[in-house]
Amino acid sequence: MRPITTKTAASAAVTGALLAGLVACGNDDRPAAAGDSENTGGKTAAVRLKSCGLDLNVTRPPRRAVALEQNATEIMLALGLADRMVGTSYQTDPVLPELADAYAKVPVLAKQYPGHEAVLAKEPDFLYSTLSSAFAPEAAGERAGWASAGVPAYLSAHDCEQKGLTRKDVTFDAIFGEINDIATVFGVKDRGTKVVDGLRARLDRAVAAAPGGPGRDIMWYYSGTRTPYVAGKGGLPSTISQLLGKKNTFDDVNQKWFAGGWEKIADRNPDVIVLADLTRGGDGDSAEAKKRFLRADPVTSKLDAVRHNRFVVVPGSAVDPSLRSVSAVEAVSKGLGSLR
Repeated sequence: MRPITTKTAASAAVTGALLAGLVACGNDDRPAAAGDSENTGGKTAAVRLKSCGLDLNVTRPPRRAVALEQNATEIMLALGLADRMVGTSYQTDPVLPELADAYAKVPVLAKQYPGHEAVLAKEPDFLYSTLSSAFAPEAAGERAGWASAGVPAYLSAHDCEQKGLTRKDVTFDAIFGEINDIATVFGVKDRGTKVVDGLRARLDRAVAAAPGGPGRDIMWYYSGTRTPYVAGKGGLPSTISQLLGKKNTFDDVNQKWFAGGWEKIADRNPDVIVLADLTRGGDGDSAEAKKRFLRADPVTSKLDAVRHNRFVVVPGSAVDPSLRSVSAVEAVSKGLGSLR
């Protein structure tokens, strides 16, 4: 729902342990055939898969890939593919410490999205983005055009160009499936399995550690003060709430993120408020800025969650489907356990 220009920086403190174990399972766009250079002595079969409605054929593991935004970049780096990358772009967050050295080896093509010509100049053999805005005509260019030129362009099923093809909900199986897709394309399925198994183990531990007892009503507050952006149905916050046995306050709103109103929020009076910690510097972006506003505003200061200091902080980028998403489950599970 949110354009990349509103995305932000995650706090490395919560995600610092990310690569201690990474996680996966299939999404709707699974490979039909694949080889694994790690298991077959370098011989690989062609990979055929469907990505957001587009048939992609990868005849051999890519050697000159371009990741068009940070989520895609971090997935590739976690799979040990820095040496297969000829470009990255649109860094919105501090790179995960575990990936910083690998990231430094990859050419940065643009502060935000590179244009079509800048990407073309790198002679890529594979493009990857978790956000459809990367493939806009004014950005890298449409995927169909790249595919017709023999360059497969993979897009996450969570943000297809055609909204009818976009998944209606965000699941960890789909996030993990995307990691496995990329590992399969590059012939490193064993690495994908290792990343996925680690993430799944962390996810299972976080869910098991979630406090029991009466369910808590959780509101996920992303940004804004005058007009707050909060989580509705179908997004990662909704999924995390359900996994932890809690209720997303606005699960009856059929939008993953929407512009809410404080009077309506006051009527719902959530038990807990999860604050996305953004470092871009906008209105109500950081967790501390959100707290200051909530405590000072005459309406929000009366909310039970505010009066009892029931806040849980998560990195902003962790609430997007990405390599970092398990850290949001860990943060909320731990945070709920510390509340009274």
